[in-house]
Amino acid sequence: MGADSGDKAVITDSRNFNESSHSVDQQRSGADPKFSQFLWGLLAFTVIVLLFGAFVRASISGDGCGTNWPLCGGDSVIPIAPSLKTIIEFSHRTTSGLLLLGIVAANLMARKRFEKGHAVRRVLMGSLACTLVSALIGAALVKGAWVTYDVSTARAIFMPVHLVNNYFLLAFLTLGAFWAGGGRIGSWKNQGTVASALKLTFGGMFVLGMTGAISAMGKTAFSRELEGTSGFIERLNMHVGEVAHPLLRGGVLHPIIATSVGLLLVWACSFIMQERPDPQVRKWASVSIWVFMVQFVFGVINLLMSAPVWMQISHLALAVGNFCALVMLSAYALQHAGRDVESKDETFATESAEPRKLSEVIADYVALTKPRVISLLLFTTVAAMFIAAGGGVSIWLVIWVCIGGYMSAGAANTYNMVVERDLDLAMERTSHRPTVGNRITNRAALIFATTLAVGSFVVLSLAANVLSASMALAGLLTYVFIYTLWLKRRTWQNIVIGGAAGAFPPLVGYAAVTGKLSPLAWFLFALVFVWTPVHFWALAILIKDDYAKAGVPMLPVVKGDRVTVIQITVYAVLTAIVCVVPLLTGEAGGVYVIGAGLLNLGLLAYSLRLLQDFSRQKARALFKYSMLYLALIFVVMAIDRVGAVHG
Repeated sequence: MGADSGDKAVITDSRNFNESSHSVDQQRSGADPKFSQFLWGLLAFTVIVLLFGAFVRASISGDGCGTNWPLCGGDSVIPIAPSLKTIIEFSHRTTSGLLLLGIVAANLMARKRFEKGHAVRRVLMGSLACTLVSALIGAALVKGAWVTYDVSTARAIFMPVHLVNNYFLLAFLTLGAFWAGGGRIGSWKNQGTVASALKLTFGGMFVLGMTGAISAMGKTAFSRELEGTSGFIERLNMHVGEVAHPLLRGGVLHPIIATSVGLLLVWACSFIMQERPDPQVRKWASVSIWVFMVQFVFGVINLLMSAPVWMQISHLALAVGNFCALVMLSAYALQHAGRDVESKDETFATESAEPRKLSEVIADYVALTKPRVISLLLFTTVAAMFIAAGGGVSIWLVIWVCIGGYMSAGAANTYNMVVERDLDLAMERTSHRPTVGNRITNRAALIFATTLAVGSFVVLSLAANVLSASMALAGLLTYVFIYTLWLKRRTWQNIVIGGAAGAFPPLVGYAAVTGKLSPLAWFLFALVFVWTPVHFWALAILIKDDYAKAGVPMLPVVKGDRVTVIQITVYAVLTAIVCVVPLLTGEAGGVYVIGAGLLNLGLLAYSLRLLQDFSRQKARALFKYSMLYLALIFVVMAIDRVGAVHG
């Protein structure tokens, strides 16, 4: 088929989709273009007011009116002989007051134009509520003197709440303008995985915004100290060093969350474009992706330049634009019930199905987490804790880190089952998984995975520290987005790069004990990283027929057994070389030399035997030995470290 024919097919598909789609809620009773234009203008003015508020914070002008509120000059309406800070603060209050009047006027006009209970009236009432809440938060910040260089807990709570409230304000005004202009009113009901993807993305945006507010607060409160630093390394130490203030340390989460939310946004937008072949959906999904990418670049520049005021404002402006684009994407996507809506056979139980036992349901949810796969990950986590401590570790810390680690790995595995449901269906060894058999729906699995992921971060942060929680989150994101969504279906190098996900558990354990990542911690990471291809490709030889059937480009499928075994041998040699590093850095002693030496000789021997005979028997033997190898070399390192500390 030629290019023109392909384009016509896409256009026809889009037209058929639009013609067959329907509005789930009752369509508005008539468009009001002039009122819609007014609301779009009000939205633009709202953005200006929000950015002005950020300028007040970033320019250290939040105390321009002292603790006076709502008046700025004590008893006078207009401040007398004001300073520059007072002019800035007073101007912000004035524009905020005008915004409140504009939103009140919009509500009054909507009452005349739309019937009672209409969606436009509801969202405008929501915008009024958000504006009042914003005013109250502003009053609390001023009256409590939680501005400028203040680092109080109250300010750290109010700032992210203020940001989320403003996001809701933007959403209400955006929807109001869209619906008043004739946009159809959609619903979250009967939207299948599209609704789940949108909810996850909005949740990520809220978390990202909250951490951004904390980060911005830290940059303001410690602006004098940051300006006094001599370079990037010194600024970095202020954020992650041993004496870093909790506020600055917490701000480090923002770039980590930004990376994860960005990956989630790209996946969600791509998925929604596929499930909702509508030109407007494609337009706003593309806008969301590109604006976020530009915003991310600005964020990186912010870090490198120590966040000058103009960069902070630009970064926030892009965040606002990205959020509004996501709202528009949702407005168009939710107008239709698309092809991804789960059918009756994808629910937990249909009317004709027999009720399932609670034990069966629990067993299926446990199966989602792949407990057998997680066992080795937890072993390296615990071993790394003893390596880091050089001796005994609190049993309660071990238990809680194992719980948090299991939750994180279980979340990653559950996301994997949702994303790869089509592959699991095609492969014999995975065809009985809960998501394939529809015993657990994709939506339920996504909720379960997200709950585990959030719970893991909370557990590890409280039981250990934020660094440990961040490492677990980084491993989850690497597995889901780098390996599963990006590389697995595209290149045979998938496990080489994406396999790094399995190397994060030792970092989780090490950071849980020490609160930092020393070169020894990164050695443990590197060891698992170079060992993974040896371990996985031995398994891939055994199940290559399944991978070929599913169309997954694993190395044995695309290059054959001989190339695979050569690669296995190469990585076995690399693993042995990496094991020399602790000796060069003085981190290991005699126990490690003997133990690691014998284990690596065994790994090389099994690899060479496979190189001589490509049989499944030899591949299975290497696969089993590789698991024993990793467990024992961590044990050897732990024993060696304990001996070095107490010897």
